[in-house]
Formats: sequence, C-alpha cells, structure tokens
Amino acid sequence: MKTILAPTHVAKEVASQLLSIGAIRLSPQQPFTWSSGWKSPIYCDNRLALSYPAIRTYIKQELANIITSNIPQFDLIAGVATAGIAQGALVADALHTSFAYVRPKPKEHGMANQIEGRIEAGQKVVVIEDLVSTGGSSLKAVEAIRAAGAEVVGMAAIFTYGFPVADQNFKAHGVQLYCLSDYSSLLQQAQDNQVIAQEQMQVLEQWRTAPELWTGH
Repeated sequence: MKTILAPTHVAKEVASQLLSIGAIRLSPQQPFTWSSGWKSPIYCDNRLALSYPAIRTYIKQELANIITSNIPQFDLIAGVATAGIAQGALVADALHTSFAYVRPKPKEHGMANQIEGRIEAGQKVVVIEDLVSTGGSSLKAVEAIRAAGAEVVGMAAIFTYGFPVADQNFKAHGVQLYCLSDYSSLLQQAQDNQVIAQEQMQVLEQWRTAPELWTGH
C-alpha cells in the first residue's frame, strides 16, 4: 500500500511554497535533532503556512482536491492534534462536512475525551495530518477513531518524508495515505530553486535511507 502523491505540479508547488517561508529548512552541515533523538538535515514545521493566507488557501484546496479525487464517500474530517487540527478544520469547511479532532491520548481531567467533536459509529472518516514521518502518532489517531466504531477511509497529509517504515506501518494498519508533497519532490525543488548545492544532495539522499542511524558526519 504505497502513498498516493498529488500530481507533480502540485507536489513541486507545495514544496516550493514551504521552502519559501522557511516551513521546511535544510541544513546538512548543522543537523537538527528531532524529539525522537534522530539527527536530521531537514526540519519541517508546516504550521507556519497558516500565517500566509495565499499558501494556506492553496494547501486547503489541494488537500480537498486529493480527498475528493480519491475517496468517493466520507462523512467527516478528523484532524490529528495538534498540527492537524487547523488544517483539518479548514479542509472540512472547504468540503462542507463535519469535523472533529483526535488527541494522542485521553485527557486526564474533565470528560477524559480523546476525540473532541462528534464521531459516530458507522461514519466514514478521512484523517488529516500535516506531516508524516514514521506514521506512529498519526496511526494512534486511526486506532482511536476505529475504537469509536467509525471507519477510516484514508489519511491526507501535506508532506511525507517517505520513510520505508512509514509505508510498512500504514500497510499494517490498512490505511491508505495521500500526500500533497514528499521528500523527493522537495529535493528536486530545492535544486531548482538553488536552495542547496549539488554536493549536499548526496547527504540528503543518504539520510532518508536510514535516518535512525544517520549522524551527520
């Protein structure tokens, strides 16, 4: 079950827009450290796109397009907390459909909700995520939705690193992933925009094959 990517012109445009506002940063010589402890030559914060109306609108429209082009029937959009909440709400509004969002775990106070909003048994749900790395946090949301008795008919995201482990995880959970852009599109666009030198491309390509082992040296 391979990730389905948006048309090439969309994948390149999304990558170009995210690079232009610094939502995606490339730094092979001074790697970032992710919360997982992995060293990475790339850092992605798609939430920055929310501050730019034209880019925000383009991403919203293309997420809506990739959903309606591939998923014939759905009842509800569910955003993955926290970064997928705003994107999911925008997409639900564009598609004139219901919206809810899913926390990583139930709250420890109040109603102890994990799902905020209403997801009912039997509903067909499209999950919205801003970024996919290994797929772990995204698929926890899928499990919560399924536990509520609803059916996940797909997940749409702005960007994926395209890690093999993510493909394996989505396949194991029986979830089809749709993305606007990916790491390969990003590297091509970074070259076209002269954001990164040719000699650094090999480093960036090597990192994705085994990110958990990469040290940056």
